[in-house]
Amino acid sequence: MLSRRPASSLRLRRTRLSQARSLSSRASNILSALDISTSNEIPGVYDGQWKGTGDVMESVCPTTGEVLARVHSATPTELHEALERSKEAYHYLRTIPGPRRGELLRQIREALAAKRDALGALVSLEMGKIKTEGIGEVQEFVDICDYAVGLSRMMNGRVVASERPGHTILEVPNPLGVVGVLTAFNFPVAVYGWNFSLSFAAGNATLWKPSPTTPLCAIAVTKIVASVLERNGLPGAVSALVTGGKDVGEAVVESRGVNLVSFTGSEAVGRVVGKAVQSRFGKCILELGGNNASIVMPDADLSLAVPAVFFGAIGTAGQRCTSTRRLYLHRDIAPKFLSALQKLYGTVRVGDPLADETLLGPLHTDAAVGIYSDAVQRLQQHGAEILTGGRRYDETALRRGNFVQPTIAIPKSIDPKDPIWSTETFAPILNAAVFDDLAQAIEFNNDVPQGLSSSLWTRDLRNVGKWIGPEGSDTGIVNVNVGTSGAEIGAAFGGNKSTGWSEIALFPLHFRTDPRLHSGAASLGVTLGNNMFAGAHAPSISPTQRRWLKVSNFLREDAMR
Repeated sequence: MLSRRPASSLRLRRTRLSQARSLSSRASNILSALDISTSNEIPGVYDGQWKGTGDVMESVCPTTGEVLARVHSATPTELHEALERSKEAYHYLRTIPGPRRGELLRQIREALAAKRDALGALVSLEMGKIKTEGIGEVQEFVDICDYAVGLSRMMNGRVVASERPGHTILEVPNPLGVVGVLTAFNFPVAVYGWNFSLSFAAGNATLWKPSPTTPLCAIAVTKIVASVLERNGLPGAVSALVTGGKDVGEAVVESRGVNLVSFTGSEAVGRVVGKAVQSRFGKCILELGGNNASIVMPDADLSLAVPAVFFGAIGTAGQRCTSTRRLYLHRDIAPKFLSALQKLYGTVRVGDPLADETLLGPLHTDAAVGIYSDAVQRLQQHGAEILTGGRRYDETALRRGNFVQPTIAIPKSIDPKDPIWSTETFAPILNAAVFDDLAQAIEFNNDVPQGLSSSLWTRDLRNVGKWIGPEGSDTGIVNVNVGTSGAEIGAAFGGNKSTGWSEIALFPLHFRTDPRLHSGAASLGVTLGNNMFAGAHAPSISPTQRRWLKVSNFLREDAMR
């Protein structure tokens, strides 16, 4: 249920596997640097103690196909125990003053930074993204820890004027309880880091259920965090871990002991998760699909736009939720832009993601290769022109891995409701079309189910004004002269429509007000807007513009009157 895409590389076995695995030195050195066994089966459950007697999951390297490790997932009993210990840990953590929690986060930050390169290499090894991206992902966790340290001294409530004589209304933020974090394979470290850091600063315990295809990244991170907790005498279940497949994820989502579920994954699974959590009146963060478009106007600076679209489309092999998947070019510059873009595609250095010179690594699983191939076939069947790519690499050195060629296609249909345009394909496929005016391009941009990120390339301030205004882009992140991919720790990260109508925890700790408060409380403590443009943040306060919602999900507010 909880992997972003079907994972053919996930293999579950109920019986203990006795055969020894022969690891490459490349893999063995990385695992050893992070205190992960290179010979024995690995426990995949942590609640203060390492355990795991459930199904055995195989972590498979997408570059070479070798089995990196066999991990014991959680049994129902072990999952129940982890939930109970998380509740107990929360009762302890909530009594620790916020600034002290900040100091603990500072220590976690230092521990992560000390292992940054090794952990980044593990991301490349197990997930498949290139080395600089793997290290950068760990750096995001380090940076959000820095951010949360500051926020730990800013858990401020507020005083509200009362209409009754002699009365004062105080809004006081308090932690929620246990936060369940279900992460996808494509950011196996950073997404948990975003959630954990702010959740911990707010005083919540966290229960992590990672993607079943990236258990080693989760185990390595948990070992690092647990070492700091243990050194400071905190219960390990403050940062608990339960690995497993669909059954484990469902149990976390359905548990009434999990006060908030933060899920990152596909639209289809997110819909199921949202309904399940809502049915028990829990809180939910959903960060789902992104079918992101870049629009290039005739006055755009192509020296900026072409490489940004290039990176947005092929970065992480097209496996970011913010990857550029749709490209709309003004008719006057379309031939020139596509010619320059094709030349860049021809320079891509593909290979081992751990090699410094590599710019493109593999897709994460065999199933992802199948999704890519099916999408290309569908384009061809519907008359699309394939400008470049469209098949697997056939070089001998790449055959064991999940390597596919980045693809640019010009579909015959320009209707955004056509499945070719409206369906997110989690692979390096970029569909391009031509438009005649900005209004038409905005219509193309908006008329799909998803609404995460979008970019406009222009030098005309009139275009910028329309793009970021009420007649402009309807995505959660709206960019001008910046690509669709990427995030910054101090700004909200989330989208609209089937992207989830919620937000990952990349924002200041404004507080979501408990619905038990007085009427109008739902609009308190909220900064709204979609004004992330030109790398800047310009917040709107309009309560009707529900686009870029910045609000902490990890605190409740209680009123004392």
